[in-house]
Amino acid sequence: MTDQTTKASLPAQSPPVDPPQPGKRLSPADWFKGDGAEPLRRNLGLIGVLVILVIIGAVTRPELYGDATWVKNNTFTILQQASAIGVVTVGMTFVIIGGGIDLSVGAIIAVAGVWSTTLATQSYGTLGMIFTAVVVGIVVGLINGVLISYGRLVPFIATLAMMVAARGVAAQISGKQTQVSTNTTINDIASTRPLGIPLLVYILALVVAAGWVLLNRTTFGRRTVAVGGNPEAARLAGINVKFHTVLLYALSGLCCGIAAVMLTSQATSAQAAMANLYELDAIAAAIIGGTLLSGGRGTIIGALFGVLVFSTITNLFAINNLSTEAQNMVKGGIIVAAVLVQQFRFRSLTQLLGRKPIS
Repeated sequence: MTDQTTKASLPAQSPPVDPPQPGKRLSPADWFKGDGAEPLRRNLGLIGVLVILVIIGAVTRPELYGDATWVKNNTFTILQQASAIGVVTVGMTFVIIGGGIDLSVGAIIAVAGVWSTTLATQSYGTLGMIFTAVVVGIVVGLINGVLISYGRLVPFIATLAMMVAARGVAAQISGKQTQVSTNTTINDIASTRPLGIPLLVYILALVVAAGWVLLNRTTFGRRTVAVGGNPEAARLAGINVKFHTVLLYALSGLCCGIAAVMLTSQATSAQAAMANLYELDAIAAAIIGGTLLSGGRGTIIGALFGVLVFSTITNLFAINNLSTEAQNMVKGGIIVAAVLVQQFRFRSLTQLLGRKPIS
């Protein structure tokens, strides 16, 4: 009687669940639905967007897309136009993954470009100009990082102030005039085509490859994700969060210095107004590529696809003689759509569709 009473008072237990088999692998369909495949799903989606844009171009301008030579040259034009902003986006992606933001990238490019094209700097030759642009970019990035990490300024405020200050410095150095580059080696970077491919595209590919390795195959990359995901947990894990943040902004400045040389080559000149609104384009490309504004997640390849989407849109509007205002509206819509996709991810959607009603 006592045993029966005791058994009746015990709560009902669920049937035992078999432990997962160590050797069992997920099917491709199950893996594709999981969080691990989210970057792949996003990249495939961006490739689909690029295909749609090409189809729109072929429908609206069939006489152009029917010419194979024009299509080839136009493809290289898109890649060349995406090269400088693509390099900047790599640095921006690291900063955002690390939990920050950099509104000063366009101004850093301007001050680096102007400083590297002064008569005094050009007298040191090609290496002197490149060295100056890169060092100026890194130094300004370091100042951003120090203000944010050790001055405890909000990244938005610190980089916004730097955006204004750097443009002012660039205008002061150039005397509000366009500085012409007389260095033929720098100027030839934009027109040189090894194996028929623009040299600027090779530079973009090298920077993207280096960024991918740095983010995915090094301790620096893992620490960047940790700092952006949870700074306090990263600090408790032994990461010097402040110093790492400084390095992230220095890396962004380095990319700006490289981009300054690329833009100077394309225009054979530099001025205080160069790279206007590059910060918005870089942030937007990183976002639609899957980088979270809150930090802790992002991919270099996704950011590259984001740059290509925006460059293709710009090219599509140009060949159809459409206004810049309409182009900006389309870009704004794409940014909003990308943020919404981040909120409602594929896995959540499949779980919602597969949920059974409660009986």
